[in-house]
Amino acid sequence: QVQLVESGGGLVETGGSLTLSCSASGRIFRPNTMGWHRQPLGKEREPVASISTPRSTNVQGFARGRFTISRENGKNTVYLRMTDLKPEDTAVYFCYLRDSYNTHWGQGTQVTVSS
Repeated sequence: QVQLVESGGGLVETGGSLTLSCSASGRIFRPNTMGWHRQPLGKEREPVASISTPRSTNVQGFARGRFTISRENGKNTVYLRMTDLKPEDTAVYFCYLRDSYNTHWGQGTQVTVSS
């Protein structure tokens, strides 16, 4: 079993920045991909960014140039640095870890961007 714990969400003004963190623990298989999805209120969950072992990243178009994903493999931790935040970035952000067997999800952390 894999547990994922997110942190770093909160309330920020338009144009502000936040860094989300997600730490994975438990029986972690490699190679794997860690990443983030988000779900705005009343909408479907959508991918944001991911990073695999070895380090290949994928960032969705709306986040490119504003969001940066990185990871510390030794700590099984992934970060999402979000800059130039917009009200439309308001959502619950979910961390995940995908290996050859399963996809594991965190509980989510709320990000609210005020206009």
